[in-house]
This record gives sequence, structure tokens and C-alpha cells, in this order.
Amino acid sequence: MSTVLKPRPDAAPPEHPMESILRMDRMPHIWCPSCGIGTAVNCFASAVRKAEFDLDKVSIVSGIGCTGRVAGYLRLDSFHTTHGRPIAFATGLKLARPDLKVVVFSGDGDLMAIGGNHFIHAARRNQDLTIICVNNFNYAMTGGQLAPTTPVTARASTAPYGNYDAPFNLPFLAESCGAVYVARWTVLHFRRLIQSMTKALTKPGFTFIEVIAPCATLYARKNKLGDGRDLLRFYQEQSEVRHGASTKDVDIDFQKKIICGEFVDRERPTFLERMNGMYKARLGDDYAEYGGCCGEV
Repeated sequence: MSTVLKPRPDAAPPEHPMESILRMDRMPHIWCPSCGIGTAVNCFASAVRKAEFDLDKVSIVSGIGCTGRVAGYLRLDSFHTTHGRPIAFATGLKLARPDLKVVVFSGDGDLMAIGGNHFIHAARRNQDLTIICVNNFNYAMTGGQLAPTTPVTARASTAPYGNYDAPFNLPFLAESCGAVYVARWTVLHFRRLIQSMTKALTKPGFTFIEVIAPCATLYARKNKLGDGRDLLRFYQEQSEVRHGASTKDVDIDFQKKIICGEFVDRERPTFLERMNGMYKARLGDDYAEYGGCCGEV
């Protein structure tokens, strides 16, 4: 007869495997049951550990929205900024402290609507930032309004008869603006997402990952798509991994195939590399007298 060993009443609770990265005193988190943001955060924590970063040298910046709360749950130097401005804050932080690994972790509404201008110019300049965009196809925190990624015909609280606006193809947008690494995964692909995040974190330049995540409370309910398990089943049945696919061809249509994979992996000088290289060329021997330039460590 087998005996189940029970822990002593006075025994300390077992340590969570991600306790060194997550703020356990703020758990449980605010996200709805079956929301995919928690999975994305777990993948990110695993990637940070896999990359063997000094946690005192990693900073995370988020904006407003469901995903915008991520910064508050990570045991890292974090900034919970104003709506649409996380990339602007992150750019300033990286220029002031080029020794830091700066990550922006926010949602599709925050990064691609009010924050869209910051996104395209940071990518154009190849700022050394990693951008993780959790895309749940709506403004979930404020009532499920239409977002810049809502598929055509999908319903939202501000589109009760279906969306007729053409949504952004985020990988195509990122590549067109100059990102050096572009990938897309669903939260179902958590092992591949960890690998992709690790690569994005360790690659210099503007790196971008789109994470497709379920919003069962608003988006799925409004569109009669079932619960979180139904959405994960849809990801399993309708996702196709196609590494190197042209980003022009990876648009997301309502309840149709989702093309995932690593689409772009290229080399470009970063903003600071270009700037410091130019000043060295112009100033020559006088460069050292100025103590180097911004971003040189």
C-alpha cells in the first residue's frame, strides 16, 4: 500500500521556479482565467533565465492595457508608462543607459494605435530594443473596443455588426520599418516562443515578436468563439509554422489560418553604432577628448 507524504505544517512553501524573476507578493495577477498574457510572461521569464542576463541589467517598460500591467509583475527595474508611450520611454532609457537590456512588453492597442508612430520610428532607427506585443485583437481592459489588429468581420463593442477597417499586418509593418528580427507565435507554441524570445533578447537592434493570445472574456464572447480552451484548440488546428515566409503574406483573417514562425533575421547597424561611428570619423583623434559619445560604454 503506497503512502502519500504530506508536508509538515510548519514547512516553508516550495519556491516557485520563476520566483527570482516574478514579484510573488503581487500574485495572484489581475488577468482573466484563460487569458494568454500570463503564458507570455512565463515564456519571457524563461527566456531571460535562458539568456543568463544579469537581472540588474534588464529593464522592462509597459504602457496601458491588460498587457501593460506586465511590468508590475516582474522583479526587474520596470516602468509602467502612459498610454502609447512605452517605446518612447524605452528609447530614452536605452540612450541614457546603453549598458541595460531594455524590453518593451505591451499590447496591440497600446503599441500599434496611439503608440504606432513611436514604433515605426524606433524600428527605422534600429534602436536596440526588444518589443513583445501581445495581440488579443481588441482593447480588452476598457471594454473590448475595436483595435488596429481586429480582423475584418470580427465584432467588437464599437463594431457590433463587424469590423470593416483593414487591420495591421504587424510582422509586415515591423519589417518594412527596419526591424532586424521579426517573429510571430501563439501562446500555444510556448517552447518555440521561449526560443524566439531568447533570440530576440540577445540580438542587437530592434527586435519584434507578435504573440497571439486568447481574450475569452471579451473578444471571444463577442464573436461566439467559445472559451480559452476552444481558442487554444483553434490555434492548434489552424496555426502553420512557416519560417522565412514573406511578411506580406501573413495577414490574419477572422478565424482562418495563422501563419507563425521566424520571418526576418538580418543585420543592420544599431542607432548608437551609427552615431558613434559617425562622430569617430568626423572628430578623429579629438573624439577621445570629448569622452566618447552617447551610448558608448
